Amino acid sequence: MSDLLIELFSEEIPARLQTRAAEDLRRLMVAGLKARGLEVGEARAFATPRRLALVIKDVPTKSPAVSEERKGPRVGAPEQAIAGFLKGAGLKSLEDAEIVKDEKKGDFYLARMEKPGRPASEIIAEVVEEVVVKFPWPRSMRWGPKYAAGLITERGDSIVTEAGDRIVAEVQLKWIRPLHSIICLLDGKVVPFEVAGIKAGNVTRGHRFLGNEPFKVQSFADYEKGLKSHKVILDSQQRAKIIAEQAHALAKDAKLALVEDEGLLAENAGLTEWPVVLMGSFDKSFLEVPPECLISSMRTHQKCFSLRDPRSKKLASKFLLVANLKAKDGGKEIVAGNEKVIAARLSDAKFFWEHDLKKKLEPMHFELKGITFHEKLGTQWDRMERVTELSRQIAGAVDAEPELGGRAAQLAKADLVSGMVGEFPELQGLMGRYYAEAEKMHPKIAAAIEEHYKPKGASDTVPTAPVSIAVALADKLDTLVGFWSIGEKPTGSGDPYQLRRAALGIIRIVLENDLRLPLPRYIAEVYLLHCGREHPEAAADVRGEVEDIMREQRVTKDAAFALFEGRERLNEALRFMQFAPIVSDLMAFFAERLKVHLREKGARHDLIDAVFSLGGQDDLALIVKRVEALGEFLKTDDGANLLIGVKRAQNILSIEEKKDQTSYAGTYDVALLQENEELALAAAIESVKQDTAAAINVENFAGAMRALAELRAPVDAFFDKVTVNTDDAELRANRLHMLSEIRAATLNVADFTKIAG
Repeated sequence: MSDLLIELFSEEIPARLQTRAAEDLRRLMVAGLKARGLEVGEARAFATPRRLALVIKDVPTKSPAVSEERKGPRVGAPEQAIAGFLKGAGLKSLEDAEIVKDEKKGDFYLARMEKPGRPASEIIAEVVEEVVVKFPWPRSMRWGPKYAAGLITERGDSIVTEAGDRIVAEVQLKWIRPLHSIICLLDGKVVPFEVAGIKAGNVTRGHRFLGNEPFKVQSFADYEKGLKSHKVILDSQQRAKIIAEQAHALAKDAKLALVEDEGLLAENAGLTEWPVVLMGSFDKSFLEVPPECLISSMRTHQKCFSLRDPRSKKLASKFLLVANLKAKDGGKEIVAGNEKVIAARLSDAKFFWEHDLKKKLEPMHFELKGITFHEKLGTQWDRMERVTELSRQIAGAVDAEPELGGRAAQLAKADLVSGMVGEFPELQGLMGRYYAEAEKMHPKIAAAIEEHYKPKGASDTVPTAPVSIAVALADKLDTLVGFWSIGEKPTGSGDPYQLRRAALGIIRIVLENDLRLPLPRYIAEVYLLHCGREHPEAAADVRGEVEDIMREQRVTKDAAFALFEGRERLNEALRFMQFAPIVSDLMAFFAERLKVHLREKGARHDLIDAVFSLGGQDDLALIVKRVEALGEFLKTDDGANLLIGVKRAQNILSIEEKKDQTSYAGTYDVALLQENEELALAAAIESVKQDTAAAINVENFAGAMRALAELRAPVDAFFDKVTVNTDDAELRANRLHMLSEIRAATLNVADFTKIAG
C-alpha cells in the first residue's frame, strides 16, 4: 500500500471557494479511483490561496482482475444483433461465446470476459486528468493554448475507438485561475501524465513573497514541512487558529476585546498562506455612526476585525487586519495603507448615516412604491399595506396594541431604500430601528422594525415582544400566502424564496411564545388581501359573507372563518379565488414543517400524523402539547397495550368490512350485549369519551391520557373472552360496531391507527 499526493498549484483562488473546492477534489478523486477498482484509505484535502492539495492513504499497487459476464441475444437472432453483441463484448466471433440452455425463453449466447488488473499509476493519471478537465468550479476561465485531450463522457468514461485508442480533441483548459503546476506522487514517485501542457512532477513553490523559489517533495510529510519552511501553512484550520490567537493577544495588549466573527476568520484564513495580524486605528469621530455600520464596512471592504471596550461594550476606534506576510518594517506601511482605505470607507458609512437621518422613515416608506417585490405580487408598498392590515388583526391575539403593530408594519421595510442598507443589505431592519429611535418613535415600534425579520436561522432567537411578534407573523404569512397563490411553492430541489424558513419561523414564534393562533383564519385574511388587489369585488363579496356569518350566528371572526368553508352560500367568487385549497394546502405545509421541527427535537413524526388526522388542528401550540402528552402516554404499559388493542380492533374491522362490503362504523345496540366483558367495555367507552373530551376542553392533555388509560383493561378483557366473529350474524355485527367504537373512543385524543408499533 502506498500514499498518493496531489497538488494543483495556480493563481489565487477566491477564499469563498476554497473549502468547497478542496472537498470536491477529495470526493471526485476517491470516487474516480474506486470506480476503477482502486479501494483506497483515508483521504484529506487542503486549500491555500494558491493551491489545492490532497493526500490519500493506502493506495494499492494495481486494481484487481475482474470477471464479467454479458448476456447476448438468442441463438438464431438477426445478424445485426449478433454483431452488436460481439462488438460490445470485445469478441472476434461467436466461437468465443458460450451457448446457455434455456427451455422457457430459448438458448442464448453468453460472453465471459476476464479483465486483468491495471497499474495504480495508470488509473491515477487517468482520474486526475478527468478531474482537472471537469472540475466543478462555479465560475472558471479558459486560458492557455489548446491541447489534445481524451474526450470524456458524462458518465466520466473516456470514449474509446474499436482499436482501443482514446478519441482526442483540441480543448482549452477551464480553471478558476491559470494553473501553473501539478504534483502527483505515488509512493514518492512521479505519476507521469500531462494536462494542458502541464506535466505532472514533484516540484512546487512556497509563499509568493517570502518563499517563491521552487523545491522538490517526496512525500506528504516532506511536502507539508517544505511548505512551512517556505512560509506556507497548508491547513486552513491551523491558519485560522493562528489568526485568532494573534488577534486576541493584540486586543488584550490594547485592553480591548475582539468582536468575534467566525465567517471573517475563515475568510482571512483563505486569503493568507502566512497570516500576520496587525492593529490599526481610525478617527474617533466615526464612532458617532452606529457600531454595526462600522463593523460591516470594515468587514466587507477590508476584511478587518473590529474591537470593543470590554467594560462599556462600545466600539473602539481601532481595528485588526490580517496581512499575508511578515514585513521588514513590522507592518507599518501595511497598517498605514489600510488606515487610509478604512478612513475612506467609514466616511462613506458616515455619509449614508447622516443622509438617511435627514431623509426619515416616512418618506422612505413612500419610495417602496417604486420597488417591485415580485412581478405577480406587486410592489413592496403593496406588500406592506397587506402586512400592516394583518398586523393590526394579529395584534389582538398576541396582546399587542393594534395601532402600534400597524405603524411598525407600515415602516418595517422603509430602510430598504436607505443608503446604508443599499450598501450593506445585511443591516436591513437594524437600520430601520436606528432611524426610528432617532425620530423618537415609540420603542415598541423601533424594536418591531428590527425584530420582524427574526428568526433568521436555526440559531437565531425569536421575537418575544407582542408588537414585534405581530409584525413578524404578518410578514411571514404574507410571504407564504403570496407565493402559494401564484403557484411558487418549494420543490424537492429548491426553495428560492425561503418559504420553508418562513414557515419554520412562524412555528417557532408560536411555540416559543406559547401563542393561541388560529392559522387558517389568518391565512384566509392574507389571501383576501392579495385577491383584493386584483379582484376587489370578489374579495368584498367573501368578506361580506364572513360578516353575515358573524352577525347571524353571533360568533367571532375566527369562528366565522371556521364555518365559512362549509356554508351553502359558497359563491362563485369564492370558487374563483380557490380560497379553500390555499388554506388546506398551506396548513398541510405547516404540518410537514412542524414534523421536521419536532423530529429535530426528538419527537416521533407518526404521533404528529396521529394528531393532525383528527382534523381541525390549527393551533400549533396545542398540537405540540397533545403530541408530547401522547408520547409520554405511549411509553407506559397502559399506552403500549391500548395501542395494540386499538390496532387489533382496526385490523379486524378492515378485514370484515372488506369481506362484507359494508361499514360497521356507528354505535352498537346495548340490548345485544351478552357477556360481562362486553358490558364493561361499553361502560368504559362511554366514560372515556366524556372524560377525554372534558379534559381536552380545558387543555389538560395529561388528564386526557389518564382517562384514556381506563380503556386498556376492558379492551384486553374483551379480546380475551369475547368471540367477535360468532355464528350469530346479528351478534357479530353488533360486536363489530363495538370495535369501531373502541377507535372512536380514542379519537378525542389521537388517531391511534396512524401510530407506528
